[in-house]
Amino acid sequence: MGRGDLTNREWSLLEPHLPPPGGRGGRWNDHRIVLNGILFRVRTGVPWRDLPERYGSWKTVYERHRRWSADGTWDRLLQAVQADADLAGRIDWSMVGVDSTSCRAHQHAAGARKARPRVPKKRTTPRHHRPDEGLGRSRGGLTCKIHLAGEGGCRPMALLVTPGQWGDAPQLIEVLDRIRVPRPLGGRPRTRPDHISGDKAYSSRRNRRYLRRRRIRHTIPEPKDQRANRRRRGSSGGRPAGFDRDRYRRRNEVERTINRLKNSRAVATRYDKRAYVFHGTVTAAAVRLWLRP
Repeated sequence: MGRGDLTNREWSLLEPHLPPPGGRGGRWNDHRIVLNGILFRVRTGVPWRDLPERYGSWKTVYERHRRWSADGTWDRLLQAVQADADLAGRIDWSMVGVDSTSCRAHQHAAGARKARPRVPKKRTTPRHHRPDEGLGRSRGGLTCKIHLAGEGGCRPMALLVTPGQWGDAPQLIEVLDRIRVPRPLGGRPRTRPDHISGDKAYSSRRNRRYLRRRRIRHTIPEPKDQRANRRRRGSSGGRPAGFDRDRYRRRNEVERTINRLKNSRAVATRYDKRAYVFHGTVTAAAVRLWLRP
């Protein structure tokens, strides 16, 4: 076992949820060897062609990662390990923080081919395919942004990849809608945390209405301009937004989650051309965080 490879404990947790071996073509390589190759590349950020020989053919490792990113296998694995953690009582639902982080895109991430203007079949359309490929240009160059929700144990619950210039507030609802933890013993998947925390960037009437409708308590500070606008409108401006300073101190948990996620160099810097492949890379890093004790 090489440095960073799956331990026997981690493999025993992940193996029951992997898709069955098989497929078209020749012999199907062992899942564990290929997974270790994928995790090695996620951790180090090396080009796929430079993978060590102990992981087999680099093309086999890359193709399986690309395929699992396209058909949603990585997302299903993330939900599966979250369900196991929830069954063991390892998910802190009392506070889920929402935040975002910008990732600089390497020059090799640019130049993806434009799709022809046609209606693709549902089977072949990648789940996280984006026409903009999740890349935005600013004065700093090409960037993308990862929006995520993290639980109290500093592990990601859900994530979303967008271009770097996109704002945070419009993505809150979509990120929270992606929280879906199955219950192996029966019942509907859990999708609603007890409390949500976010910084001033997430303060908007639309977000607060959404959280009240879902009966999710939240701690989001109100910016000065929004407070002044509410007071200027008088009684029609509504009541002041509640704010708990003690709860807001826990916002560092989602920031620590981002730091742990970006310890993987292929997450901190985007090397993948396609948005759905980069989403799979970030999800693979999140799966590894859930496997660790």
